Amino acid sequence: LGWWLKNRGVRKECVVIGKGAHTPHCDPKSITQQLLITLDRLQTDHLDIYIMHRDNLEIPVGEFVDVLNEHVAAGRIKVFGGSNWTLKRVDEANEYARKNGKQGFGLVSNNFSLARMVDPVWSGCIQSADRESRQWFQDRGLPLFAWSSQARGFFLDGRAAPDKKDDAELVRCWYAPDNFQRLERARELAKKKGVLPINIALAYVLCQPFLTFPLIGPRSISETRSSLQALQVKLTPHELAWLNLEADSI
Repeated sequence: LGWWLKNRGVRKECVVIGKGAHTPHCDPKSITQQLLITLDRLQTDHLDIYIMHRDNLEIPVGEFVDVLNEHVAAGRIKVFGGSNWTLKRVDEANEYARKNGKQGFGLVSNNFSLARMVDPVWSGCIQSADRESRQWFQDRGLPLFAWSSQARGFFLDGRAAPDKKDDAELVRCWYAPDNFQRLERARELAKKKGVLPINIALAYVLCQPFLTFPLIGPRSISETRSSLQALQVKLTPHELAWLNLEADSI
């Protein structure tokens, strides 16, 4: 990525996200060490967005806020946030920042998708798709960078079915009766709107009443093209509720 940015001369046109502080290196000292390595590899003097991979409950939130503010002051990062942080801990971090006149979390990056994450994709992963979490994002005004926003392809045609067990990871993380109900509703709505079920699933994330940046992992140009169709899909609040089994009829 660093070479691509440099050779094309597009650094100022791009928003670059860097991550670090993954368990067992989730501590202030490791943040600094890893950030300097990241900047060197990317051949840039700053990251537009920095996200911690994990939280470490043994470390007071203030220590994370302090070290991240040091890097903000040095111009190495602009906005920072946490991935797989409980919303309660984010509140604590931002309260500490407010009381001490410092910059707080500018975003959260937890799992959010139409399909409920039955079992964490990786140990320590946190989902923020329930009703209470959705209200939290509305109330706080913080954007959500939703990872696995398409539920690892659960909504792709022919990818998931109760009797299709060839993908053990998909089965472990997403197979549940309520998710198959959501899949059927996504198919039904996709037919009405002339798109694919995967487009409905991504539009579900995009059309929330709070700011979302769905993170997707296309493995080919064709998958990128098919995902982009979701940008043309507009879902009403009632359609969102119906897709998530919170309304009985569409």
